[in-house]
Amino acid sequence: MAAALKHLYSKEYVRLLSEEISNTYSGFPIKQFHKLVFDKEWPKRELKQRMRHISECLKKTLPEDYSSALAILMKVYPRMTGLKYIGFANMCFADFVEIYGIDHYASSIPALEFFTIGCSSEFAVRPYIIKYPDVMMKQMLAWAHHPHEHVRRLASEGCRPRLPWAMGLPEFKKNPSPILPILEALKNDPSEFVRRSVANNLNDIAKDHPELVLKIAEQWNGQSKETDWVIKHGCRTLLKRGHVQALKHFGFKKTKGVQVLKLKLSQSAVNIGDKLSFSFSIRAPITQKLRVEYSIDFVTSRGNNSKKIFKIAENTFEKNEIYPIIKSHSFHNLTIRKHFSGRHTLSVVVNGSALASKHFNVNRPNR
Repeated sequence: MAAALKHLYSKEYVRLLSEEISNTYSGFPIKQFHKLVFDKEWPKRELKQRMRHISECLKKTLPEDYSSALAILMKVYPRMTGLKYIGFANMCFADFVEIYGIDHYASSIPALEFFTIGCSSEFAVRPYIIKYPDVMMKQMLAWAHHPHEHVRRLASEGCRPRLPWAMGLPEFKKNPSPILPILEALKNDPSEFVRRSVANNLNDIAKDHPELVLKIAEQWNGQSKETDWVIKHGCRTLLKRGHVQALKHFGFKKTKGVQVLKLKLSQSAVNIGDKLSFSFSIRAPITQKLRVEYSIDFVTSRGNNSKKIFKIAENTFEKNEIYPIIKSHSFHNLTIRKHFSGRHTLSVVVNGSALASKHFNVNRPNR
């Protein structure tokens, strides 16, 4: 099993960070920094808690003046990315700006632009959007035309209304219109990294304004294979929810006599940490385009149910042909999903309609 994400902030990372800071700032108290970081609560902290804790420890050990501390971090950052600590770990640099730079707009915004290259400032930029909405959205639009793809991605990713693990942007949930010029500028971006962010932003907007996103889908449809992918991925939640207009836009009409045959589960109960296998067949009375998914009603920590939908296939199914499908679903606990014991339901969903279901139990493993 893969190591928990929180271990990106390892002792090795903290050692390298402190050494690189010391090489730039001779007065940096390495031993004090290590002692502050690795306090008694450290093992319990999860990923973002560790990131925030490191930022707070940097504040206690770098010069008190924000501009002086920021200048040191900006000198250190390229060497840390050069050590190939890419991804989430170096987000502590942008996190420092998020916490302590909010009243220093003129120096903080160039720093966030700098730190997003090789990592990301997508979380850190959001308090600035909330505090300085007009000037920040002008800045985000300017970033949409930046020569570096990481900065262009920040323009879209940073203003997503519902960015996972980040503070929400409630005003954009109500009215996403300030975001739209940025998405328009990036919809045909040469970088898939950027286009994927545009699609994710559209998907966020669709959760509150489905008709707006479908209107955009109509406008962008057929402009290029890139925009066609963006709008399809941007409408994925609507498709999973069985939104009739969204399904129709992508050619998935109401099922006519489609049958799900012989839905079977490999077992009536599965332990947390194991896999559940299942099989079924699809038969359509006329040739038609079908989107085949399965849903699971997961038991939550409070004993309620939360449905998640998983895509299996999108194909044209020929008249009266029988298409066998075999799948499995893992019940390993993940950082983003925990499993709880109780009665679950698996359903086969075709073009937004659940056509067959089976119940099964999820149990805690015996120890």
